[in-house]
Amino acid sequence: MKSDVDHPSPEGNEVHPIQPPHAPLKHPALVRYILARVLFGGSNQIKDVAIGWQVYALTGSALDLGLVGLIQFLPRLLLTAVAGDMADRHDRRHLAAGAQALQCLGLLWLALGSAFDFLDRGLIFGIVFLLGISQTFQGPASTALLPGLVPTALLPRALATNGAAVQTATILGPALGGFLYLLGPAWVYGLTALLIGVSTLCFLGLPPPPRPEPGPESGFERFVAGLRFLRARPVIVGTISLDMFAVLFGGATALLPMVAHEVLHTGPWGLGLLRSAPAVGAVVMSVWLASRPPFEQGVGRVLYAAVASFGLSMIAFGFSTSLPLSIACLALSGASDMLALVIRQSLVQLQTPDDMRGRVSAVSTIFIGASNQLGEFESGLAAAWLGLMPAITLGGLATVGIVLLWTRLFPALFRVERLDAA
Repeated sequence: MKSDVDHPSPEGNEVHPIQPPHAPLKHPALVRYILARVLFGGSNQIKDVAIGWQVYALTGSALDLGLVGLIQFLPRLLLTAVAGDMADRHDRRHLAAGAQALQCLGLLWLALGSAFDFLDRGLIFGIVFLLGISQTFQGPASTALLPGLVPTALLPRALATNGAAVQTATILGPALGGFLYLLGPAWVYGLTALLIGVSTLCFLGLPPPPRPEPGPESGFERFVAGLRFLRARPVIVGTISLDMFAVLFGGATALLPMVAHEVLHTGPWGLGLLRSAPAVGAVVMSVWLASRPPFEQGVGRVLYAAVASFGLSMIAFGFSTSLPLSIACLALSGASDMLALVIRQSLVQLQTPDDMRGRVSAVSTIFIGASNQLGEFESGLAAAWLGLMPAITLGGLATVGIVLLWTRLFPALFRVERLDAA
């Protein structure tokens, strides 16, 4: 590593020396932000284990596991434009905190329903829809906060450091959720509500972000302006859409309860390990990214290779009948996904002005929501039609195909050399 080389700032001619690996953590606001994201992200992982296992225990249906993802995605489809516009016009700290408070209410209702045994399939789906509304408004607001907490030159490392911390919580969260579920789902939902409450206080303690001057445009006009901004930047569109379609077809998170029960013949503890495995690989990749200089060449090619690696790892997971091998395949998928995530977020944030980051983050959020929640529905539907393991394997093959297609559709993205020169 060359620590004595200067690199130009993407915002002008100012130069910034390469910072030591721990440089992002010297900013107290970033540390508080990371703590908030860790608590929120880890809590969601714990909650997802409980909801998945509880729905499967109630119905035994792969399609219902997929419906959980679809129902969480619907609010993003309906409300993303509103959420992004609000993140550009209001205090992002308060918007994120209010959304998380709504999620706490939903989790407390799940806890009460589990404790007093009045939850059924319909009520769980209704609360999941409420949680989806919360996440729709929380995502753009919290994502757009990060670039204002550190100097521009430190943004890629700040993203990697945040990713490492969040993925560490993702490792512990599902495993903790699996073991806590042995005590009963009410314990799981109660703990997640408590942790998200603490995360809300952390967001409220962040320094106030810049407040843009409101213009005369209507909400619809502001949304159209955001779409025009994206249309003029094929690198951003290609980056976001590549991630969406790859994980839409290649993700198999919704099917992990079935894999644990029917293929690997394990219980909630095994499901927790499977849910944690991608985060193990992601943490290793995050630590490596946080300790190295920004990418000097071949950023686009690295992004395509990372997404292809994700697809190949899911193909191997589809053939696995061994718990250790399945964990290894999922860990590799997590490492590949984290590499693509840091490149994607850095490209998007460095190419977007602050007064438009809420809207662009909202568009990114709906793409990521489609790849995660809608992908869960696709996985459940494919498993119901084709069978469990064929659905996973064909999804991995589709991801590799998407990578090959995107090299033709977005050649400018493939040719990007540096994060600050897209």
